[in-house]
Amino acid sequence: MTVRRKNVKKNMPYILIAGIAFGSDFWIKRHMDRKYARYVVHPGRRNKILIEKYYNRGAALNFLAKKPRIMRMIHTVIMFFVGILYYFLLRMPGHCLSKTGASLLVGGGLNNLLDRYTKGYVVDYVKFNFGPKWLKGIIFNISDFCIFIGAFLSVVGSEVSS
Repeated sequence: MTVRRKNVKKNMPYILIAGIAFGSDFWIKRHMDRKYARYVVHPGRRNKILIEKYYNRGAALNFLAKKPRIMRMIHTVIMFFVGILYYFLLRMPGHCLSKTGASLLVGGGLNNLLDRYTKGYVVDYVKFNFGPKWLKGIIFNISDFCIFIGAFLSVVGSEVSS
């Protein structure tokens, strides 16, 4: 077996994680677009987690919402560099936590980027009805959670392996 084939086999779980992160949110967003009306709140788990479809043209808290082309360009550049780092990280032995985090980052980031290119906005749909007031005003999607968790795992993984 060649070295290249060993690397692919060894990294398959991480590529699968990225694919699952991407695919699960892709499917949920598609379902949300077909079944739910915008701005209608659907109570979820004991009214603590709400479902509300929202088209976010900017980043978190509508940052750059009035400049979607700039937002798309920034997102593309960030994903380009994340992709390069991911490629080189996968080639390194070990670093399991960092690879898992980077996989979540890539899957979630690419899914949101696909939304920006195909729709011009990102579909968000999870809202929390507890915690501080600022948290109640933000609507998330699964890709956002993958990005947050992935960034956290990548940082922790880089500290653990150094």
